[in-house]
Amino acid sequence: MGFAANAIEFLVYAFVFAVGAIVLVAACLFVVDRLQTEDAVRRNYPVIGRFRGLFSTLGEFFRQYFFAMDREEMPFNRAQREWVGRAAEGKGNTVAFGSTRNLNVPGTPIFVNAAFPALDTGKAESEPLLIGPTARTPYMAPSFFNISGMSYGALSAPAVRALSRGAKEAGVWYNTGEGGLSPFHLEGGCDVVFQIGTAKYGVRDAEGRLSDEQLRKVASHDSVRMFELKLAQGAKPGKGGILPGAKVNKQIAEIRGIPEGEDSISPNRHPEIGTYDELLDMIAHVREITGKPVGIKLVVGAEAALREMFLHIAARKDDSAPDFITVDGGEGGTGAAPMPLIDLVGMSVREALPLVCNLRDEYGLRDRIRLIASGKLVNPGDVAWALAAGADFVTSARGFMFSLGCIQALKCNKNSCPTGITTHDKHLQKGLVVEEKSTRVARYAREIIHEVETIAHSVGVNEPRQLRRRHVRIMQEDGTSRPMHELMPGYSAIAET
Repeated sequence: MGFAANAIEFLVYAFVFAVGAIVLVAACLFVVDRLQTEDAVRRNYPVIGRFRGLFSTLGEFFRQYFFAMDREEMPFNRAQREWVGRAAEGKGNTVAFGSTRNLNVPGTPIFVNAAFPALDTGKAESEPLLIGPTARTPYMAPSFFNISGMSYGALSAPAVRALSRGAKEAGVWYNTGEGGLSPFHLEGGCDVVFQIGTAKYGVRDAEGRLSDEQLRKVASHDSVRMFELKLAQGAKPGKGGILPGAKVNKQIAEIRGIPEGEDSISPNRHPEIGTYDELLDMIAHVREITGKPVGIKLVVGAEAALREMFLHIAARKDDSAPDFITVDGGEGGTGAAPMPLIDLVGMSVREALPLVCNLRDEYGLRDRIRLIASGKLVNPGDVAWALAAGADFVTSARGFMFSLGCIQALKCNKNSCPTGITTHDKHLQKGLVVEEKSTRVARYAREIIHEVETIAHSVGVNEPRQLRRRHVRIMQEDGTSRPMHELMPGYSAIAET
């Protein structure tokens, strides 16, 4: 009886203490909120006003998991992410009952099935394609689907290691992004495309200029197959890369050649490239130094500027044409960029890719310059559309992030990614097991390739790159669809008219 009384007394005191502590904290917050001048809601409604910020933060979470329908979220909806998840886990991607996609949304691509497709014994299979025929060491690229630029620094070491190993297993290339060549890119033994950003990370001298010595050093790695000059990125055209100082540890600083712990902001363009002739000179120079194919990554703003570039390419008698052009759409992703650039600047890949393809063909460069499409192309239909529109290759960054386990927490720029993909917090990185995630990366790549081949087989062609615009219909606002080759005729069709 005495024990029970003592227990009750203890609980009473504990309760009174807890209530007192809560009241004391509330009183302190009341005073702080009344005295601060930055937040009008908290100043007018002390303590209670703090819940507004809490609910705003939690709202993103609740919308994603409880309120948004499968096809409603942005930038990627639940149906898109779950397809990647099932592919990465090796689960079947068959579904029952019917499509949950609203096929009447304007712009939706519908593939034209063949009346008499080949029997399954003659299914469509992708083939390697040569890039850079004039380079000393051309590249026979084995896969039409590859990993887009994601640098060590923006991504964690475990994430880069998993991507490298998975790329090797699936036979796809991995673009380093502008952050330089790290040991983690090389670890898996995959084919690597080295991206030269505006800050020349990894190939710069002490003054930040392009270093021929560093170029040769990078090119000496057999696994480095190509070089890409990044002129612009879809999510931030006209703006350099941004790596918060919290992510610039000692190793990243050494790889990039920058101060440790300081924000790393690249120039908005290459300082030494101010004209198309200077651009072509740079392409020829890098190809001569490295002996490997060299291309450019750009975002299309207007046809006039693009046509001027092709005019300069056609006018030059020497071999200074880019070996490939990566067309990044304005819907492309990034770790950190100003919202106006993400939302409002740069042509969508859906409009830009057919335009670039037409101009390339118009100037007789179809067999000389390969086209790579990038920008929110994560599912088989997206990739098949890009091939039909004129791309030779498709690259994806966020698709492969989903295969690593990304949950679209939208914290890439805060060093607090809960899945360990975009953080250098060792505790959070423990959640990313390289051996497991590399297998998921490979499965996702293989499943994309397999299902694009399935679409190609359905429309009656023998290889995915044989997809043409006539094989696609685009939904219109009136609920009908029109052939893509009528809406966006290729150069040959334009020339005939």
